[in-house]
Amino acid sequence: MIKSLAKYILLTVMFIALPGCSSLQFADIFQGYSSQMKSVKAAQRRGNFVMAQSLLNERSASNGSYVLGLLERGRLEFLANNWSASQQTFAQAYIEIEEQRNKAKIQISKGIEKLGAVVSNDNAISYQVPYYEQGMLHSYQALNYLFQDDLSGALVEIRRANLVQETALKVYKDEIYKAQNELQNSGMSTDSLQGGYPNMDKAIGKVKNGFQNAFTFYLSGILYEASGEFNDAYIDFKRAIEIYPENPYLQQDVLRLASKLGMQDDLISFQQRFGKYQSKESTGQGKIVVLVERDIVNSKQDVGLNLPVGSSSYGLKFFSFSLPVYEGALSQHNKLTLQNAGQSYQTNEIVRIQSLAAKDLKDQLPSLLTRQVVRVVAKEQVRQKLSREAGNVGNILASIYNIASEKADTRSWSTLPDQVDIIRFDTSSGKQVLQMQVDGQQKSIEIDVQPNRITLINISAIGSHFGYQTVNL
Repeated sequence: MIKSLAKYILLTVMFIALPGCSSLQFADIFQGYSSQMKSVKAAQRRGNFVMAQSLLNERSASNGSYVLGLLERGRLEFLANNWSASQQTFAQAYIEIEEQRNKAKIQISKGIEKLGAVVSNDNAISYQVPYYEQGMLHSYQALNYLFQDDLSGALVEIRRANLVQETALKVYKDEIYKAQNELQNSGMSTDSLQGGYPNMDKAIGKVKNGFQNAFTFYLSGILYEASGEFNDAYIDFKRAIEIYPENPYLQQDVLRLASKLGMQDDLISFQQRFGKYQSKESTGQGKIVVLVERDIVNSKQDVGLNLPVGSSSYGLKFFSFSLPVYEGALSQHNKLTLQNAGQSYQTNEIVRIQSLAAKDLKDQLPSLLTRQVVRVVAKEQVRQKLSREAGNVGNILASIYNIASEKADTRSWSTLPDQVDIIRFDTSSGKQVLQMQVDGQQKSIEIDVQPNRITLINISAIGSHFGYQTVNL
């Protein structure tokens, strides 16, 4: 009896310790990432970005969520105006992402990671940074360079951001097709989720995929325009307007550059869609571009389901699953109003990051569900084995572990804004004080407008926090 119990205890310890010895912290198995980030996001909403950084879990380079921790830290350093530190942190995150692309290293590590995931949950797998998060990484890195007066460095980052979107567009359909086939081969389909898994359509909104980001294209267009590369600017403004055709500032940008570059066919087409272009440019004026970050993206939540899975050893049986989800509809943000020289301008949305996150998750569901099927079957086989070898005690404790460790992978870049809006207009050069209405409160923004140059203003309106940075391009 004692020998049998000792054997069982050894098996149980190995069972629990296996994922921990690879790339997991204990909290990752039993608590979940979104829960760990609650205090961080609360501090972020208060504008206490230094405290938010201190609340981040310290993760070693061998931890599967190390790159995600770098993204969170880099974002909080950016919000704290510590652009040099943010630049270094994001540079390390980029190195980690590039190493993930090294297929040989990934193949060596994946077998161990998948084994850890089988006996615990998806948190044992190294976090694969989604394309939309990679795009935001390079966008913020570009802003880090700009606020340190390095336009050439910013252009390098913005080209990397565009490359991310181009790569995603090429592999997107193949990845979705492969994931759906793997799920079908496991004997299930996403139809199994009907009725139990919350519908994310309201959180997804109108986006067609989870990676095409009009904000990144727009920022790219602004930087190219500032550097005198008008053809490249025009290409990226056109990319942006295909995603957000209703944005009036984007409409004016494509009309203006189509006219400037003599793109007559394009100009006719755009004027049919957006109205006749009326040139408002005058020599000596400055150009104001305002980027407005609104609130914080929602975190993924854990939803429990009971789904049928078939097996030759025990037939059709219902198992408990945990899957991540973005619940609820998109938050509604009031438009911010800016006043200058007797003119009033309202913000217009250029990206809803919450929508990209929800669409990316929906596209990942076939892969998530496939791993869940493998996991619950493996855990059931272990439970049966321990039940045979250690009796009721083994059966009970294995069942308890299975339930306790069944946590959805709720990891995502959780300190990103919910959405980004833009404003663009021309104004007189010289010292200017812009008045902005933010949720019923008036804020003043002081800028030095230089003739024939773009003054970029980045505003963060997060919870009770309002902050801004300016740079002349």
